[in-house]
Amino acid sequence: MKKLINDPKHVVDEAVAGFGLAHPDLVEVSLDPIFIVRKDAPTAGKVGIVSGGGSGHEPLHGGFVGYGMLDAAVPGPVFTSPTPDPILAATKAVDGGAGVLHIVKNYTGDVLNFETAADLALAEGIEVRAVVTNDDVAVKDSLYTAGRRGVAGTVLVEKIAGAKAETGASLDDVAAIAEKVNDRTRTMGVALTPCVVPHAGEPSFTLADDEIEIGIGIHGEPGRERIKLEPADAIVDRLLDAILEDLPYASGERTLLLVNGMGGTPQVELFIVFKHAAEVLAAKGVEVSRSLVGNYTTSLEMQGVSITLLKLDDELTELWDAPVQTAALRWGR
Repeated sequence: MKKLINDPKHVVDEAVAGFGLAHPDLVEVSLDPIFIVRKDAPTAGKVGIVSGGGSGHEPLHGGFVGYGMLDAAVPGPVFTSPTPDPILAATKAVDGGAGVLHIVKNYTGDVLNFETAADLALAEGIEVRAVVTNDDVAVKDSLYTAGRRGVAGTVLVEKIAGAKAETGASLDDVAAIAEKVNDRTRTMGVALTPCVVPHAGEPSFTLADDEIEIGIGIHGEPGRERIKLEPADAIVDRLLDAILEDLPYASGERTLLLVNGMGGTPQVELFIVFKHAAEVLAAKGVEVSRSLVGNYTTSLEMQGVSITLLKLDDELTELWDAPVQTAALRWGR
């Protein structure tokens, strides 16, 4: 294992401290308990939005803390849920009197620990709602989940819910828009290589040089099937077929197409994937009216890609276009 780390036990602490030093205009960090909070939090009268989960998926979630998106992010150890204490501390730090929304990826530890933190917050007089993201169509259940996993589509939920919160909308309305985005979002991914978790020191799974894993999870969980390596277009066809089978599109509908790198995939390959995905959708009469290409929900240094489609309408498009200022997404401001 070759990694730019010091002690595997302190990877997350040091990374969060470094993130805070790199973006002092956007965030403040707490290391005990550990969380990242928006510089101007709490905002009086605005719904606070908190997300989080295991580290190793950067820029998710800390990279999305800032105006128009998250008010706080809670990083757990690599690929491991944060405990309730820092989630509660982050929730209290962003409470501006209008309640707090938790956006939680559907992994058992995340769901349970955010639920516990929400109960503790309620005991202190803070109203909390939770939206659980489950956009991954690869499997119904995994070792980590009861139901579908929350993966790259979580970024879209965070962006659009964050924009809604900036309008002064109520907690019910912000939660409702987050649910709407989640319901209209589907993701499918593929791994070309495994990744190495720092404290483990060895690959999380094995793939032969000529093998790929279709439907991989962001923690290296097994996917739908292991096949021989194919050309990029054929792989894209497999991913899109699974998405469109689960949430069909009619000709004339609009979509946001997210091509997400898993951490070790160069952009030149991501744009090859985007090209064919856009062509396939165009042939079906589906308009790619919004797009995002890059590393947004990663799995350490894994080589691979996921494709996410969000079925757009006028409301979601307007909220997607609304200004955002975070370390990883920034436009309109």
